[in-house]
Amino acid sequence: MNDNYLDSTIKQFEYYKMLGEKTFSQLDDDALFYQFNEESNSIAAIVKHISGNMLSRWTDFLTTDGEKAGRDREAEFDNDLKDRAEMMTRWDEGWACLFQALETVNEDNFGQTIYIRNQGHSITEAINRQLAHYPYHIGQIVYIGKMLKAKEWSSLSIPRGDSGKFNAEKFSQPQKNVHYTEEYLKNKKP
Repeated sequence: MNDNYLDSTIKQFEYYKMLGEKTFSQLDDDALFYQFNEESNSIAAIVKHISGNMLSRWTDFLTTDGEKAGRDREAEFDNDLKDRAEMMTRWDEGWACLFQALETVNEDNFGQTIYIRNQGHSITEAINRQLAHYPYHIGQIVYIGKMLKAKEWSSLSIPRGDSGKFNAEKFSQPQKNVHYTEEYLKNKKP
């Protein structure tokens, strides 16, 4: 098993979780439930879907199909959460399930087949599938937040117009190894 791969994916999941949370923190409660039209999803509905997917995919990750029989995917898109607190509870439950499942991956089970909707995946494929899926939806969350906040939006990356300054600062420093070092692992959140 390649520990760097697993450490890298955990770091990527943590990054996208943080982007979602920094978006939520910029929005009032009404904005979390805003829908552009009947066919679009609110941020709260997207959170419900991500959480539902996470609970289905990562619960008993190594032993059961990732599409659980009790999952109601269609209901995940209903805009029916009551408030920010309920939305955040769903968000936190999904992420906790994901991170707990990743902790179970080790040398002994890394080669086993994982099933999602009765299709076999390597553990790497199963993780990569979700590493593509969640950022897709978190990008939607960020886009909705940015659209609603307009000029009041606080950038989550390099602010518009600051690319040159940002790059100049980065290139003025010596090159450094960005691989997952002992320092990263030591400072990682529990």
